[in-house]
Amino acid sequence: MAEIINLRRTRKTRDKAEKEKTAQANRILHGTPKHLRNLAEARKDKADQALSAHKLENRSGDASRSDPKKDDN
Repeated sequence: MAEIINLRRTRKTRDKAEKEKTAQANRILHGTPKHLRNLAEARKDKADQALSAHKLENRSGDASRSDPKKDDN
């Protein structure tokens, strides 16, 4: 025969697990010292700047380079 479960207890257990996940995320977010948060943000900004420095520029203003088939008429 099937096992009888208490839906109220199951619901409470599920809610408790969700609250624990939220609490863990908050511990990580708010438990980090300010100097470490600033350091992480500075490293992220530096990485973003390095990435954007290596991107190729869009040449939309240069019509002769944008579509070479137009010049072949």
